[in-house]
Amino acid sequence: MLQPKRVKYRRPHIIRYEGLSKAGNEVSFGEWGLQATSGNWVSDRQIEAVRVVLSRYTKKGGKVYIRIFPQMAKTKKPAEVRMGSGKGNPEYWVAVVKKNRVMFEIGGVPEADALEALHQASYKLNVNCRIIKRVQKEGK
Repeated sequence: MLQPKRVKYRRPHIIRYEGLSKAGNEVSFGEWGLQATSGNWVSDRQIEAVRVVLSRYTKKGGKVYIRIFPQMAKTKKPAEVRMGSGKGNPEYWVAVVKKNRVMFEIGGVPEADALEALHQASYKLNVNCRIIKRVQKEGK
């Protein structure tokens, strides 16, 4: 699973996922991308599940780009513990995904394979997604 090597604070305050993504909202590396149409926290296990699906459906050909990283720890208190006595221990890591963020990109595979792979990958995530194509800039 993905997780940071070290963090400044072990138990962070909540980072909200409302609003629009200010960066990373267009396909930059591959030819097709999976863009979030809603915001949520995406866990490290979900990211790994999407990576497995994309590598399987492309038959390990082409290139898969993961554009999000789980850098925020989510904490949890043990079961049947009374209220108070501080914040719980970190249990898992999440990436904060805002609306319009491109989370995964794929390139170097036929269009039909890329679309099917991204479609199957969207089932593994807890955010609504759409598949977008890279736009060619004028002059390039």
